[in-house]
Amino acid sequence: MRIAICTDAWHPQVNGVVRTLAATVDRLIRRGHEIELVTPSQFLTMPLPGYSEIRLAMLPRFGTRRTLADFAPDVVHIATEGPIGWSARSWCKANNVPFTSAFHTRFPEYAAVRTGLKTERFWPVMRRFHGASRAVLVSTPTLAGELASHGVTQTRLWTRGIDRDLFHPDHDPLPELADLPRPIMLNVGRVAIEKNLIAFLDANVPGTKVVVGDGPALARLQTQYPAAVFLGACHGEQLARAYVSADVFVFPSRTDTFGLVMIEALACGVPVAAYPVPGPLDIIGREGRGPSGDLPMQIGALDEDLGLAIQKALRCDRMGAAVQGARYNWDRATDQFLEAVGDAIREPTAREFA
Repeated sequence: MRIAICTDAWHPQVNGVVRTLAATVDRLIRRGHEIELVTPSQFLTMPLPGYSEIRLAMLPRFGTRRTLADFAPDVVHIATEGPIGWSARSWCKANNVPFTSAFHTRFPEYAAVRTGLKTERFWPVMRRFHGASRAVLVSTPTLAGELASHGVTQTRLWTRGIDRDLFHPDHDPLPELADLPRPIMLNVGRVAIEKNLIAFLDANVPGTKVVVGDGPALARLQTQYPAAVFLGACHGEQLARAYVSADVFVFPSRTDTFGLVMIEALACGVPVAAYPVPGPLDIIGREGRGPSGDLPMQIGALDEDLGLAIQKALRCDRMGAAVQGARYNWDRATDQFLEAVGDAIREPTAREFA
């Protein structure tokens, strides 16, 4: 297939969207598909207010149209609801080219946090954007149900994976964490307001809190929480060693659609503590025994009291966590992606365009 992938999130950004797309593109090319990327690197960009590391394409409409017209894709996958995403959507509608989309980010919740407005104010924009998509790819069944409640019904499951050669329990711990008071509680991700890191840093539990990542709230949190250890961004083996160094992985976000870092932590043998919200519920499960509740061991703990969840997770099975984390497979996720875009091509008539 000739597949164009249009995204407002791409390297050098480091986040779950970019990592998911990069892993998928790599496997699509290896399977012989022709891939064309439309990313911010092809345009003049400006920093997103409050997120200087995220740069938005300026006036990408004509460049996006030119790239897509030259490539003549069988199908277009639109990964994000930003300027490039809207430009690609417009081109697909004008040229009757089928497209799929993805719901990677809870834009209504993030926008509500930033503006103080209610999330309901932003859902009409989401319905309009995804309305003409032949399939909206989502990471979990819980997210599919949530979108359906907001009128986005044509969802397809697109799960996530890990690099099994990198994320496993057999790494040596990071020396800079070796002598810290135990237990070591780790968080990995973008250091930003919507990640709810303050709930983690305020949790009244003994031990050392370690944050890996960069973002707009980093300097403020370093000043506000001098007892915490902020390592900045880590990649590759250094990141895997950070996971292995921890006694528990703490995921305080209430707004993520999945939480790729949770399965990476599990694969490194680190139990997860989190709130009982979509994402953790789909990975850890309400009782800590997986999403179906059928694991023979507990791999984490969910509780509205995050401190209590941490204490429970510290008693969980590290080997069981590693086994469960290793089950997440990028090849299986790529199969799901290809099935969705293939069905979009074969669909005899497009949905009524919104």
